[in-house]
Amino acid sequence: MAFKYEATVQHTGDTTEYVNLGKEGVDLAEFEGKKILKVSKEALTKIAQAAFEEVSFRLRPAHTQKVAKILQDPEASDNDKFVALTLLKNACVAAKGVLPFCQDTGTAICVAHKGQQVWTGCDDFEAISEGIYNAYTTKNLRYSQIAPLTMYEEKNTACNLPAQIDIHAEEGADMKFLFVAKGGGSANKTYYWPMTKALLTPKNLEKFISEKVKTLGTAACPPYHLAIVIGGTSAEMNTHTVKLASCGYYDDLPTTGSEGGRMFRDVEMEEKVLHICQKTGIGAQFGGKYLVHDVRVIRCPRHAASCPVSIGVSCSADRNIKAKIDENGLWLEKMEHNPEQYLPKGEAKIAAAVEIDLDRPMKDVCAELTKYPVATRLNLKGTMIVARDMAHAKIAEILDKQEAGQELSDIEKKVLEVVSNHPIYYAGPAKTPEGMPTGSFGPTTAGRMDPYVMRFQSKGHSMIMVAKGNRSQDVTDACQKFGGFYLGSIGGPAAILAEQNILSNDIVAFPELGMEAIRKITIKDFPAFILVDDKGNDFFKGLL
Repeated sequence: MAFKYEATVQHTGDTTEYVNLGKEGVDLAEFEGKKILKVSKEALTKIAQAAFEEVSFRLRPAHTQKVAKILQDPEASDNDKFVALTLLKNACVAAKGVLPFCQDTGTAICVAHKGQQVWTGCDDFEAISEGIYNAYTTKNLRYSQIAPLTMYEEKNTACNLPAQIDIHAEEGADMKFLFVAKGGGSANKTYYWPMTKALLTPKNLEKFISEKVKTLGTAACPPYHLAIVIGGTSAEMNTHTVKLASCGYYDDLPTTGSEGGRMFRDVEMEEKVLHICQKTGIGAQFGGKYLVHDVRVIRCPRHAASCPVSIGVSCSADRNIKAKIDENGLWLEKMEHNPEQYLPKGEAKIAAAVEIDLDRPMKDVCAELTKYPVATRLNLKGTMIVARDMAHAKIAEILDKQEAGQELSDIEKKVLEVVSNHPIYYAGPAKTPEGMPTGSFGPTTAGRMDPYVMRFQSKGHSMIMVAKGNRSQDVTDACQKFGGFYLGSIGGPAAILAEQNILSNDIVAFPELGMEAIRKITIKDFPAFILVDDKGNDFFKGLL
């Protein structure tokens, strides 16, 4: 058999609309009769900085249109529509360029394809990293990257570096980029399974997918752009493909396979999976139809002995942006700068929420909450304490000291007092813009704090928790045993919460933890849903 090469990845055509950023730093030369594109270090830095400054505040028009479409769907639940409307309003706030769409402004990821006829004369990784550094340190973004000092000691890098940068060589005299701001909650919902040929029957595959999509839950802020990749020449090729597919990077793949082993989109399976997701009833976080906006199913070549499968999502903060550099200059994907055009005219017809005043004794607030069933929508006002991963670890250390009979410091006593008297909001804000009480300040994933709940509530702490996503059975058991509640906040709309719902933001303890310090915030009209009550009811039971 004669050698015949076929590319595994075959793009059929880029229809992306781009905006030109100028030609500075780009020049043409010639080497051995071929055109050479000279790209300066400054140009690489500029395009990376521009990409992250843009995608942190503005999303793709196609994504925004899909959010707006939920409001027009008669099959969408009230909760679906409320989430969609909140996300649209959040997009309007973020588009001003001050408060980022989500408080988790992500790990910075760059996937680049560099033509063989492109000459930069610099360390491309360093140049791109400098652009990322500039974006995160000059805008109101959050630093989320943690450097390991030892196996157990860590420190925030205070600039959001290092970034993940992958550069691939290809033919041509241009560079193409995909920049992604990937939040931790969304990244944590990338799953991988080493399957076999036995999976590849319609019955087995559809059963497998039906089971696995439920494991996504709501912690990563749906509605999702869901990607499923079946096959792959290695585990890393499979999971790399699912990440790019969730970003829309493979939307223009062929829709049929070939004997040469090219990847393709199975559009028929995509429709089946979309229907599976709609039937789960999970909806856009609090019940309904819109767990996902859309689905991409990519079929890849594989080794005969393995059939890797992975699932990944891009969340409601769909922060993916393409860019390119060619002889005409630097180009950045055009994002949505006018999301207001998608807001409904007049007030949307959505049932009213229950008003809850948090500035009362904890037992009185719990006595009010117990009157309502799970899935009830609430408007919260009053005081909440902010504490997430590192703060919970600190609280556990204080309890260890107390139980050992050791004397507590004044600040440790203060911490135990506030976590007993006020609801706990799992969150960590982005940087505070000048003249505002806080930066973007949405909820983080609740499940990471599950191991603490039984112990804390047994001591009368953390009786009402506010965060995003589903919880474990241990949390339901603790709430039933000790009379606690878990309230779900909408994952995603961090900008609008900062602008309209959070009135003050003060550090109570552990300022050295940065965005993970314990804080006291004052809120008004803060939307939430009862997800776990004091009777053993869990909204997600039977759905996940």
